[in-house]
Amino acid sequence: MLTQERYQTILQILSEKNTVTVQELTKLLNTSESTIRRDLTTLDEMGKLNKVFGGATSIHQLSGVYEADVKSREGIMLDEKKAIAIYCAKLINDTDFVYIDAGTTTDILTDYITNKNATYVTNGITHAKNLIRKGLTTYTIGGRIKPATEAIMGAEGLRSLKTFNFTKSFMGTNGIELNAGFTTPDMEEGLIKEEVIKRSYMSFVLADNTKFRKVFPITFAELKDCCIITDKLPYKEFSEKTIIKEVMK
Repeated sequence: MLTQERYQTILQILSEKNTVTVQELTKLLNTSESTIRRDLTTLDEMGKLNKVFGGATSIHQLSGVYEADVKSREGIMLDEKKAIAIYCAKLINDTDFVYIDAGTTTDILTDYITNKNATYVTNGITHAKNLIRKGLTTYTIGGRIKPATEAIMGAEGLRSLKTFNFTKSFMGTNGIELNAGFTTPDMEEGLIKEEVIKRSYMSFVLADNTKFRKVFPITFAELKDCCIITDKLPYKEFSEKTIIKEVMK
């Protein structure tokens, strides 16, 4: 295969998959790893792709800073989100000190929580309302409320989190990717998520299958830092990076 043909094939694969490894390209193009690595370096220098350790990602992979509001997102992948929420609710034990992150899937989680002996902390306005209606011991962090996501964030929120040590945290995410990890479009939300995960004995990221292979500007954790609870894993290579539970498999 001619060099230009390889370039076109590599870019076509990336347009479909968003990410590809050197090993995959070696098999698909029937050529050596050294040739593939040189091709990726050249294409990276040309601005056609992003060369990363072990492969490449599409330059169009970055999902930007736009984030749909809660109303726009709450009806999407509803069955999958419910299945994830039901599974996670069963993970809460009597002695747990639980953090519940703002987000549509974590909001559904509050619908299924039944343990009244655990203690709950959240930065989600609707989450707090759901929990107190059930008579559960509930705390919120302080800070500014972001209207689009109905999440509390900011410096005051970070300060209040430093007094907590969670046994379990249930986190939302906008994107999950092998190299970028868990990502969000908002820096302030990202800092809150990062601090929570640091202060949690166990962290679970609740994410339906559409979140995989998406990258947003702010990374708040590496894949190894959290377990992923999803409906069905669309890309098996993610299971090599962390523990993943598929609840609808």
